[in-house]
Amino acid sequence: MKYVLFDLDGTLLPLDTDDFIKKYLKLLSEKMAHHIEPNIFVPKLLKATEAMVLNIGERTNEEVFIENFFQDSPHNKEFMMKEFEKFYSNEYKTLKIYSKPNPLAIEILDYLNSKDIGVIIATNPVFPIIAIKERMRWVGLDKFKFKLITSYENMKACKPQLQYYQQILDDLSILPEKCLMVGNDIQEDMIAGKLGMKTFLVEDYLIDNRTNHIEPTFRGSFGEMRNYIMELV
Repeated sequence: MKYVLFDLDGTLLPLDTDDFIKKYLKLLSEKMAHHIEPNIFVPKLLKATEAMVLNIGERTNEEVFIENFFQDSPHNKEFMMKEFEKFYSNEYKTLKIYSKPNPLAIEILDYLNSKDIGVIIATNPVFPIIAIKERMRWVGLDKFKFKLITSYENMKACKPQLQYYQQILDDLSILPEKCLMVGNDIQEDMIAGKLGMKTFLVEDYLIDNRTNHIEPTFRGSFGEMRNYIMELV
């Protein structure tokens, strides 16, 4: 194994994803309320997010988001995108209280960096890099080396599309059999196994929408995953 792909939310970053998204939408819609009323803003945001999830690899997720969010919109695109950026630089940081520390994440990333194993933050790229790096800071991951952090700026597909994982392999010129994908979502993360990656399902914050069961190569707690990798490498 030469590369480990880690999901972020609910894996390296302990949090209840559904609850976090509700808090995030409330905070963001309040920030944008003097431009767009929340009952209009939230559906527009969710529609644009869904468009990113359905992206099939021709344009970046950022381009898809902008096209869909501003479709039939009277608002100035450049101004509103700067408002989003201000939110992620300021108010977004207050959401840290809904996450928990994860000292084991620090331990395992420190170990993998010391062994020169390529580490990839394979978070669903529906957020800009500024938001993803902020969430990484909440558990002290910003000090480590990464081969790639997937974000809506650099990816052309989302989980659970296989194109998402294929782009990572193609962009880094790596073989799937050299990779381990670690995540807490059966449908979004374990699908990487269909390309030939080994997978580890972290069950601490397990997500299973039961639409398509995919059996992981390994499964267990975050601590058991940590032990497995440190014994393997």
